Amino acid sequence: MTTYVLVSGMWLGGWAWHDVTAALRGAGHEVFPLTLTGVADRAHLLGPGVDLDTHTEDIVRLVETEDLREVVLVGHSYGGMPVSAAALRLRDRIARVIYVDSGPLPVGTTQQSMSGEPAGEGDAVPPRDWDPGADPVLLAGLDEAALTLLRTRGTPHPRASVTQPLGARATSAELPTTLVSCTFAPEQIKELRAADHPFFSGLTEAEMVSLPTGHWPMLSEPAALAAILEQRG
Repeated sequence: MTTYVLVSGMWLGGWAWHDVTAALRGAGHEVFPLTLTGVADRAHLLGPGVDLDTHTEDIVRLVETEDLREVVLVGHSYGGMPVSAAALRLRDRIARVIYVDSGPLPVGTTQQSMSGEPAGEGDAVPPRDWDPGADPVLLAGLDEAALTLLRTRGTPHPRASVTQPLGARATSAELPTTLVSCTFAPEQIKELRAADHPFFSGLTEAEMVSLPTGHWPMLSEPAALAAILEQRG
């Protein structure tokens, strides 16, 4: 049996891992789909003080409170930011870190700077439009049922968490690490790594696995993603 902690990206909660969680639990594993403070079923906790440190603490507290050991810690998209910081603090409890279309970004980087979008104002970043016509690459593979879920269950994301720079974090040199790449082809990854692209600076020794689909594989390819996670548990 393997223990998994699943952390999703912006606007989503533990609900987004429903099918992946069911598949892994059905195979006998222990699975904790985590909702970060300020989103989904924890949206009532949204406020100006909910930042990247808060989300890192969410992960650390779960693992320590449940006394989890030999954890496979999975971070999707923005979730890779707090996962990489939490993995450093929890390294004696972590068996492997898996980034899903994500990674341990460079120290001092913000999620907002990587996305290239304006910082905006207020306590939260509104959900995207979830329009596959306007964003066919990132939303590839999502059927109408999945898009409806995203439109109806996605919630604003704490703005402070995407504007706070990342501090100390674990890299693939410190913990066994896998990158599940969905929107980057293997050839692109090789070129970007060779060019020392900052997105891959913490993944120099990571295993690379390709899962061709859009940016939300837990909804577009849940069975395939669950199989990849199980194989590395």
